[in-house]
Amino acid sequence: MISIPLFLTDKHPCSYLDDEVAQPAFVHPLFDMTNGIYSELIKQGYRRSGDEVYSPHCPNCSACIPARLRVADFIPSRSQKRCLSKNRHTRVVDKPAEFDKSHYGMYLRYQAARHGDGSMAQSSPNDYLSFLKSTWCDTHFVEFLIAGELAAIAVVDHLDNALSAVYTFFDPKFSEYSLGMNAVLWQIEWAKQLQKEFLYLGFWIKRCKKMSYKSDYQPLQIFKDKQWTLHSG
Repeated sequence: MISIPLFLTDKHPCSYLDDEVAQPAFVHPLFDMTNGIYSELIKQGYRRSGDEVYSPHCPNCSACIPARLRVADFIPSRSQKRCLSKNRHTRVVDKPAEFDKSHYGMYLRYQAARHGDGSMAQSSPNDYLSFLKSTWCDTHFVEFLIAGELAAIAVVDHLDNALSAVYTFFDPKFSEYSLGMNAVLWQIEWAKQLQKEFLYLGFWIKRCKKMSYKSDYQPLQIFKDKQWTLHSG
């Protein structure tokens, strides 16, 4: 059994819920993290942001709940089937997690359109890569192209028995294609092809619209009271 050193950050305003205070616990930066160790930690509710691996330990809130999908059990809804049909001609290209000027430009356009009042809209190339990739994780930048034009990027981690959906961004002019949903649906199928058992979706937060959508993917599993259980919505 490996001992994982953790430290608590200072309390700060939550980026998801306006009325809450956040205080995550991070794996110490001097710890020698590997893809294999992270594959175990994600089962215990941890996530990564760049090289940093963390878990919520907020003093008065437990709204951030890790979520995953057993891909063999997934049943698409009517709206998800419509999304797949709409994107039947969308082409997918798997790329290494490296800086690409066209990816970065689309990332800035996405942030300006969706989160224009946030600091991510002003991300430098280093900020962008530091957020999405890591030095120890097997990460892929997956391109989605519509009529030959770059429309979206899904950042995906390949773990021992799972894929992890890290982040998706898209060109706002392609909003009608529901590219965020299409990226998740594609990752579900990709996980099946790779014979992975799970797709990790990050945190499900019921009171946060941009994080509550994960319950649209059923049957969803959530990590609560140190165990994974089915969540119907």
